Amino acid sequence: QVQLMESGGGWVQPGGSLRLSCAASGSILMINGMGWYRQAPGKQRELVAAMTSGGRINYADSMKGRATISRDKNTLYLQMNGLKPEYTAVYYCNFKNWVVDYWGQGTQVTVSS
Repeated sequence: QVQLMESGGGWVQPGGSLRLSCAASGSILMINGMGWYRQAPGKQRELVAAMTSGGRINYADSMKGRATISRDKNTLYLQMNGLKPEYTAVYYCNFKNWVVDYWGQGTQVTVSS
């Protein structure tokens, strides 16, 4: 089992920045991928950024140049800059192995003036 706890969400004005954190605990040695997803009201959950345990990184087209995913030991980060109102959503941390996906409880990000 892997437990994930996100933090760092909140309200920010358009053009602002936020850094999300995801603290992982439990059986993380077998994890081979991790990432950030978001879900806006009435929409499907979508990928924001992901990285493999080997360090390969993938960003959603809308977030290229605006987001940076990184990891420091058991914590996954998502730095977002130049935020737009359409990025308002609940952001979820995801860790996965070959069998199971683990999800955090989500952290709300609201971008508005």
